[in-house]
Amino acid sequence: MTMQQRIEAKLKLGLRPESLRVEDESDRHAGHLERPGHADQGGNTHFRVFVVSDVFAGKSRIERHRMVNALLAEELADTVHALAIHASAPGEPARK
Repeated sequence: MTMQQRIEAKLKLGLRPESLRVEDESDRHAGHLERPGHADQGGNTHFRVFVVSDVFAGKSRIERHRMVNALLAEELADTVHALAIHASAPGEPARK
């Protein structure tokens, strides 16, 4: 399973999103960071997440980011170096 698939699976399970898109931006950061374990994931270290979920209703931007970060704590502690999060509730304008 790729890191992108792993991120998608964890967010689907934890957030039950209406929509989810995970973009791998690692190619834009080639040579940016070298850490043990990154080679195992093919250098996939930078991701952008667009997620719309009911669980975000009434939550602040910080609370939403904390929820996503908590679900991906293992990946962020080990392999993922950067994670851009665009989290919204259904009906809210999506951030780009």
